[in-house]
Amino acid sequence: MSSSPNSSSSSNLAIVDDAPGTAPGSFDLYRDVRCPVNVVLGTGTITVRQCLALERSSVVRLQQSAGEDLTVIVRGIKIARGEVVVVEDSTSVRLTEICRSGLNAPSAEAQA
Repeated sequence: MSSSPNSSSSSNLAIVDDAPGTAPGSFDLYRDVRCPVNVVLGTGTITVRQCLALERSSVVRLQQSAGEDLTVIVRGIKIARGEVVVVEDSTSVRLTEICRSGLNAPSAEAQA
């Protein structure tokens, strides 16, 4: 699931900019930059045979338990965990935990 410009998850991510310990104005240049947001529901493993046999009503078992938090990834860095909520007619993510270590980690592009 990716965020859209009008989705509530984009406004939830804005709180990251005001995180404690952040220098005032340090994100000013980046506030309007769009970046892809991935929300990972879970992971699993299937064989190529099972993959080729998938059809519309197929079920793929995930390693995560039902009700476990989702992982929010921005530009390849885990920044938060959250839960699925419905806002109006959109499926969204309510952030339950901000991963501070992910916010301070340099991206692979910055290291290149």
